[in-house]
Amino acid sequence: MHSMIAEDLLNQMIPPLKVSDSAAKAAKWLEEFHVGQLPVLENRQYRGLITEADLLDYENSDIPLTSVPFGFANVHVQHDQHFYSIMEMAIQNKLQLVPVLDERREYLGVVTVGDTLAAFGQLPIAAGQGGIIVLSMAERDYTLTQISRYVEENNAKILSAHVAQDEHDPYKIRLTLKLNTPDLARIAATLERFGYVITAQFSGAGEVSEGEQDRFDALLKYLSL
Repeated sequence: MHSMIAEDLLNQMIPPLKVSDSAAKAAKWLEEFHVGQLPVLENRQYRGLITEADLLDYENSDIPLTSVPFGFANVHVQHDQHFYSIMEMAIQNKLQLVPVLDERREYLGVVTVGDTLAAFGQLPIAAGQGGIIVLSMAERDYTLTQISRYVEENNAKILSAHVAQDEHDPYKIRLTLKLNTPDLARIAATLERFGYVITAQFSGAGEVSEGEQDRFDALLKYLSL
């Protein structure tokens, strides 16, 4: 799993826009796909990301995206870059997704933070650093008190919790828990027994290099934004 690279994580569900598309279409797609940004292409060449903020004055306009100022032209990764690079790019630019290009700078697709987190979940983190569980649930089912009780029944504690909208389902939230134990099997089993869906988990096992630990810390910082 240490060799997981950008092209392994491409999300085919999120489409790119063309520079000839209208601002109104861009605004509609941002809403439909529940993302804060979408890539804009010109003949397969990546030109940047359009955001909700860029479209505030043009939401119902037929003007093409060539006439709307948008940024992030230099924000992308190569297809063979490690997914840590994607995470770092997303963190630095506060983005939900990062475009992936090939050697000719042609657009291949995007990788979302959610998909990267799921991939991160298959890597070990430093021994003694505890573990992380990512849950998906309907907003009405979210009660940290109840979830804490299930965790504590397994002799563990929640060190921090982060709630975000689930990118794949607008009616659900994603809850990321940092726990004080790397032993997640029993906790996961308990949570699943009570109907919680676990989308990723990472536990401390084995040695991790200093660079990887720095990146892991950056991920935790990102989750607590």
